[in-house]
Amino acid sequence: MTESPAPRRRGRPTRTQSAQGPATREVILDAARAQFSERGYEKASVRSIAKAAGVDSALVHHYFGTKEQVFAAAVEVAFAPAFQTPGAVEDGPPEELGERLARFILGVWENPETRAPLLAIVRSAVNNETAAAVFRDLVAGQVLARIARGLDLPDAELRAELAAAQLVGTAMLRYVIKVEPLASVDLEQIVTRVAPVVQGHLTADRNS
Repeated sequence: MTESPAPRRRGRPTRTQSAQGPATREVILDAARAQFSERGYEKASVRSIAKAAGVDSALVHHYFGTKEQVFAAAVEVAFAPAFQTPGAVEDGPPEELGERLARFILGVWENPETRAPLLAIVRSAVNNETAAAVFRDLVAGQVLARIARGLDLPDAELRAELAAAQLVGTAMLRYVIKVEPLASVDLEQIVTRVAPVVQGHLTADRNS
């Protein structure tokens, strides 16, 4: 009598699935971003992500763990260009910091290839506190804290957060809510208007 194969333990992928390697991980992340965008954080599940990726749920658990960890990985990938912000704004005179930061952040949103995954993640983050906490912790640690450390000024963290609020608010109105005429105006005009405000948040004398 032929013995039945031992059941595979939950959370461990088959050898065939494991052999697919990094390419499978990227497929899962792409599916996760789509699921979070279309269904929101609450309705998306590890099972639905796995189904969309064409893999077993165990493989999602193997690579990422919980749904919260899948979301964190998706945020990190989607915001990878923005995580380069500190390096992108460090080179140059301090009095042009606001313009460099505004141009870089809004440029990330302006690019259709980087905007699509950002939209997927932001839509989930604004509708669910768990997703918002993951998003907030990652962005605060990877972007805002590093900008603040480079300022060497009083209230550096608050300055960085206020500058980010100006740019995030502009991005939300232009690219997410699409309020006119902001949604259609030339990007250079927006940078020209927003940069002095961002500069003020970052470097203006606190007592002025």
